[in-house]
Amino acid sequence: MAAKHIFVLDNGGFNIKAGFANNSEPRVMPNAVMKAKSERRRPFIGDQLDECRDVSGLYYILPVQKGYLINWDTQKDVWDYLMGKDCFNVHINSMSLVLTQPYLNFQSVQEGLSEYWFEEMECESFLTINPGTLSAYKYGKENPSELCCLVVDCGYSFTHLIPYVQGKKITEFVHRIEIGGKMLTNHLKDIISYRQLNVMDETYVINQLKEDTCFVSTDFNGDMAIAQKKGKDNPYVVDYVLPDFTTIRRGYVRPKDEAGSGEQVIRMNNERFAVPELLFHPSDIGIQQMGISEAIVYVIEQFPSEVQYHLYKNVLLIGGSCSLPNFKERVEKDVRTMAPAECEVRINLASNPVTDAWRGGCVLTKDPQFSSQLVTRREYEEHGFSLCLQRFDV
Repeated sequence: MAAKHIFVLDNGGFNIKAGFANNSEPRVMPNAVMKAKSERRRPFIGDQLDECRDVSGLYYILPVQKGYLINWDTQKDVWDYLMGKDCFNVHINSMSLVLTQPYLNFQSVQEGLSEYWFEEMECESFLTINPGTLSAYKYGKENPSELCCLVVDCGYSFTHLIPYVQGKKITEFVHRIEIGGKMLTNHLKDIISYRQLNVMDETYVINQLKEDTCFVSTDFNGDMAIAQKKGKDNPYVVDYVLPDFTTIRRGYVRPKDEAGSGEQVIRMNNERFAVPELLFHPSDIGIQQMGISEAIVYVIEQFPSEVQYHLYKNVLLIGGSCSLPNFKERVEKDVRTMAPAECEVRINLASNPVTDAWRGGCVLTKDPQFSSQLVTRREYEEHGFSLCLQRFDV
């Protein structure tokens, strides 16, 4: 099957990653319809947000809530824009579609997806699959000698840990931690609003602030002690210049030697590493669950000892929150202290954690068995959703 006739769509909770299977890079855009105070009459779909002059107080209408597709009308608006002439101009009725959906997705949502793509969009053929499965498949192709893989997908709403043994997902040991990038952004908004400036409506700007300044601490107590020092003894203090959307379009970290000229500034200190620490200690904000490092060890220990050895050296990190500096080093340090001494611990960070699943989808389309995994429109008309349920491992 020609790659130009296959469209790969990684439908994330925060970003959509989409493109033809023969593209080298996906197009990444927000999976949302947004409304701005400055242009009340016009909704912005996906990357139309780049046309917005002032994104302060941006209001998000998200199709995916708490990891699952809830708002179908909004999702259809985003997909229509994506497939339309302003984006990819896809004639989906003569193409195959590879679509990601959440782990352990509700059957009613799976049925709705099949109905939409086959009955409304008249898709030629269709495969729906978990993003972790695509990343694990790509990892297996890049490391053919490895038998197992534990994918840690640190996404927008949740963090999932998904073990794969000889390419097969072990569903009963999939583990979910109810914290992700959205929780970090919201917690940062709370902290800044309490300590400095009311930013509760500025989700878009604070998300950029998080991406620009936050990092994962490899020694939390030591870094906290340093953050209490004054002046040059504290390297963690930075001033983040907020955008005013006239002269400054995007916020930035002000260089230490640059004098201010009246811009609005947020001073970041221990928040830079205290907020990402929630990924490792969710109990800090009352979520009574294990952190990522503990959960990795917990999931691996469910397996026989001979499988544990392979899983410990094949942990793969994907998802936007894994892009935080020092994330891999922290996970490696924590897991090494908890893992058996005789096991080799190897944590692998995807080259681009955000787009790794999409790339995995492109690799999968080159598999000789790929066409047998698809459900065609003719098969769907003959057997209905029951065939999708039987063929797709979600």
